[in-house]
Amino acid sequence: MKRIFILLLLLPALVVAQKTPKAKAKTKVAVTPVVINDGFTINGEIKGFADGTTVSLLNGQTGAPESETTINKEKFTFKGKLNSPDFRILLFNKKPPYLTIFLDNSTVTVTGTNEALDKISITGSKTHEDFMVFNNLLAPYQNLFAENAVYDSAAISQAMLTTSKFATEHADSYIAPFAIYRFNQIAGDVTKTDALFNGLAPQVKYSQMGMAVAQVIKNEKKNALGYVLPDFTQADTSGTPITLSSFRGKFVLIDFWASWCRPCRMENPNVVNVFQKFKDKNFTVLGVSLDRSKPAWIEAINADGLTWTHVSDLQFWNNAVAQQFQIQSIPANYLIDPEGKVVGRDLRGPALEMKLAALLK
Repeated sequence: MKRIFILLLLLPALVVAQKTPKAKAKTKVAVTPVVINDGFTINGEIKGFADGTTVSLLNGQTGAPESETTINKEKFTFKGKLNSPDFRILLFNKKPPYLTIFLDNSTVTVTGTNEALDKISITGSKTHEDFMVFNNLLAPYQNLFAENAVYDSAAISQAMLTTSKFATEHADSYIAPFAIYRFNQIAGDVTKTDALFNGLAPQVKYSQMGMAVAQVIKNEKKNALGYVLPDFTQADTSGTPITLSSFRGKFVLIDFWASWCRPCRMENPNVVNVFQKFKDKNFTVLGVSLDRSKPAWIEAINADGLTWTHVSDLQFWNNAVAQQFQIQSIPANYLIDPEGKVVGRDLRGPALEMKLAALLK
């Protein structure tokens, strides 16, 4: 589960536009250069909304409202200026579904009906057209980004190739940072992600999107593969302080989860399975819960048979350990070796068992 409007995590189903041709396999896709004008204009004509219906323009990374207008005779207009192309969200009547636009300083036309917002046409923004080209390339692998995604090594390899190839071949495209972010989501390798980012054109690196991805890379470097994970202390279910360093000498899966997180609960049987399989081979699990209700937390531990050590400060997303490691979605995990070094991140499903089998022969 993810926080609303967390950096760049825009669900593919909410990205709409119908005018971009599908990319052909094994063909280098042309990306149109962006022409920066004095500002942008969004001209909308959405049939079916009553006069006076509110239309909000939101920042795509924070969700904060930037401008607001109302529909008059099925039409609305926004004007503004961007320092560089970036995501923006159109929200009608202050409720979802909403429309995602990768906006640049150009004249954009938004047309359609309120009964088929998933078929809205967005034209005029060259960057948005590039965005749709990339989405079409990545469409066969979108299930990998679902909260309850099934591990598929072949699909992951192809998605990594698709995203890295786009970023490399279109280093001057403002969509390239988004491609790199998608690469990082599935590769979990900050070194390779950083190498792709360093290949971007300077103006793209220092765009809003580029700087956001740079921050992600900076954060992940702190706890990258091969580095010792920083120590922490938090109370267990009985209130006893538990310190990560007290587990030195064992392989430990630090598992971030919560009783209210459906994908976490779906993943728990897999964690139970690997715990039972490897617990006698110098392996254990340390659960860090983002719960806020102690009874619900303990009930979930018992219901799911999670017979390892658990800690929480019951502060929900403000859990101190989650904040320390900048956890933005759960389930999430770190696998550390007996010296405390990170040897794996966000391993789920068969990937977790395969990694442990390789380490604990």
